[in-house]
Amino acid sequence: MKIGCPKEIKIHEYRVGLVPAGVRELTAAGHQVIVQAGAGIGIGIGDDAYRAAGATVVPDAQAVFAECELVVKVKEPQLPELARLRKGQVLFTYLHLAADKAQARALAKSGVTAIAYETVAAPDRSLPLLTPMSEVAGRMSIQVGATALQKANGGFGVLLGGVAGVAPARVVILGGGVAGTNATQMAVGLGAQVTVVDRSLKRLRELDAQFGSQIETAYSTTEAVERLVIQADLVIGAVLVTGAAAPKLVTRAMVGRMEKGAVLVDISIDQGGCFETSKPTTHADPTYLVDGVVHYCVTNMPGAVPRTSTFALTNASLPYVRALADLGWRKAFARDAGFAAGLNVHEGAITHEAVARDLGMDYRPLAN
Repeated sequence: MKIGCPKEIKIHEYRVGLVPAGVRELTAAGHQVIVQAGAGIGIGIGDDAYRAAGATVVPDAQAVFAECELVVKVKEPQLPELARLRKGQVLFTYLHLAADKAQARALAKSGVTAIAYETVAAPDRSLPLLTPMSEVAGRMSIQVGATALQKANGGFGVLLGGVAGVAPARVVILGGGVAGTNATQMAVGLGAQVTVVDRSLKRLRELDAQFGSQIETAYSTTEAVERLVIQADLVIGAVLVTGAAAPKLVTRAMVGRMEKGAVLVDISIDQGGCFETSKPTTHADPTYLVDGVVHYCVTNMPGAVPRTSTFALTNASLPYVRALADLGWRKAFARDAGFAAGLNVHEGAITHEAVARDLGMDYRPLAN
């Protein structure tokens, strides 16, 4: 199979869909890998490294999209890329369609078969291709939150861990999943006062066993969220409903009652965000104010640490890429129902029920 890896073009996105080690595995299995020149430059990998691994390096994205049966990316296709997709081609990347009706319509119009990393499931119902980026985003959320809390950046002027005789910052983490747990680990490590909110008592018990007296836990109710948020210096939004839009846990009214200079970091922004006041931002202009509260809502947070993120992602994605190349997507899905859950768009139809529901579009399951 011809497998293509274009250079990412989303603003300040430096990750890449394949690294040379992956190329070597694929070419050794008899596949042809075509990589756009400069695709890996943002993580310090030059074209010669791809050539040495067996890839063909082409000068532009058009050559990648035109020649390849399978296109492996990181972020959702941007407008120029959407125009290059075609019927019969397979796209494997993050899509986050529930918050992006325009992209969903464009993918449907193209006729492409689009498989989303974020809805591929493992036998234990975990999300193996979302997990590595959730780990990165969770850890980053505390770093960017601590920076945003600095006075020069619009924040309250609070040091996350405090100092002797001065209380640490109050950090509230909404969601105790992979991102929330990694955020908790970082916040605890910096000495913050941390409360984790989740609607699963089982998960709260696990977090309590993991962190003990270093954190407090709270069951997620509207009253609990409101009480904790309006007292917080930093709130991390880390909620996820697979394939669907994130629930709006923090209302505009709650934001209006927070201290001016408090910070909201919305990891869930790829799925529409879990704060009513959230709107997508970029690494070039990551924050804005609502009622004096700093909002950080960058849609590709892990792109700020692209080398770490790329290797973490490709470690997880390579077996799936290999399955698509070796078997074709239909046989690969037949062997792995969790992989089949990644199918979001096929020949003009939305094939993931949660995505279709949140977009208000027709759902058409894949015929056997």
